[in-house]
Amino acid sequence: MKGLLQKRMDERGGRRENCRNMKETVSLYGWGISELTRDIKRGLSEKGAPVDEEELLEMVEDAFFGSPMVDEVDVDHIKNFITAVYLRVGCKYGVIQDLLEDDSVNEIMVNGPDHIFAERRRRLTEIDDAFTSPQELESLIRLLASEVHREVNEARPIVDARLPNGNRVNGVLRNVALNGPILTIRKFYRESITMDEMVSMGTLTQECRDFLAQVVRAGYNIFISGGTSSGKTTFLNALSSFIDDRERVIIIEDSSELRIEHLTNKVHMECRAANSMGKGEVTMEQLIRTSLRMRPDRIIVGEVRGREVVEMVQAMNTGHQGSLSTGHGNDIRGMLNRLESMYMTDGQMPVYSVKSQIANAIDLFVHLRRDHSGVRRVVEIAELVDFNGRDYNLNYLFRLSGENGRLERTGSSLADDQRLKIMMNEGQQ
Repeated sequence: MKGLLQKRMDERGGRRENCRNMKETVSLYGWGISELTRDIKRGLSEKGAPVDEEELLEMVEDAFFGSPMVDEVDVDHIKNFITAVYLRVGCKYGVIQDLLEDDSVNEIMVNGPDHIFAERRRRLTEIDDAFTSPQELESLIRLLASEVHREVNEARPIVDARLPNGNRVNGVLRNVALNGPILTIRKFYRESITMDEMVSMGTLTQECRDFLAQVVRAGYNIFISGGTSSGKTTFLNALSSFIDDRERVIIIEDSSELRIEHLTNKVHMECRAANSMGKGEVTMEQLIRTSLRMRPDRIIVGEVRGREVVEMVQAMNTGHQGSLSTGHGNDIRGMLNRLESMYMTDGQMPVYSVKSQIANAIDLFVHLRRDHSGVRRVVEIAELVDFNGRDYNLNYLFRLSGENGRLERTGSSLADDQRLKIMMNEGQQ
């Protein structure tokens, strides 16, 4: 499209020497862009027959140069004006279409109509473009919600959903967001990142990778913690590759993101939101409870955020060894405190009992962190040995070194190494 536009502008006299930035054009002429877009869409609707890219671009140009707007728009903004109209007429997702199609972009953040950001290769940059109005941005949010049969309006101003292509979408309308409608899209990786690739990227060391491979195969219950966008789901997906493909695995997620392809005997379940009538909701708590009747060897829970932690802990405490899950936390002890809080929302169980159940359920914690440069890495691994009546007894196995910032073994060994020894002995036979 851009090549065609350049060619057409050359044919019309090359009036593009001082082309301004797109954001400035939209700010000055958003009203005109919206008006011309509306007129062309109406014409296309009346025409009925589909048009190709070149024909559509010609229609946009002819409509512009044949309208009174040609006298309103400064010559330096003409190319951007035509581009802006074409994007809205010819692209389903308008101004973010190119970002969605760009494989180097892994996250798109729109903070109101005037600020569009994208994360490329771990760097966050502001995009030279904008929406013409809050209404245009809200229309896009509604379009994305409708693709997964979700409803978003003033009564239900927040939508959190997974698109058919796997992209994760969160939208908030302006009656809640003070700086205008908010849209966040986390793109789905078409190819899973392997643990070996993570070693080469510096996420963890080879020694740590080999240790994790052993404890996964041996059936230790492992919980992955970290902040937002620290790579928990990606890490869980890679860690799952160490599961024996002869095992039966139940995978449960709020929104499906995991791609554990090497397993054949697996069940993958996803939560479901209530419909506009408030019916049909299926919670993670229900799915975990149901999974126990499916004869699982392991249960993988994508992320725990609330009451479902009770069912997860109970599952781990009833013989389902090798289960994996993730959650938001600042560090391992902080994650333990959050698990307690989530557990206690379900009832008035004494704190002592809650801590004892968590300590009996989870064997190992792996904590991830995303640093200021965007690098995601393992910063600590600890064994949850027990609860001594006052506090958790944590045995740290790997930690970042204060001297060189590298992940290093602490020198401690697993206190509960029985399963590891059995696994290694069976491997030698």
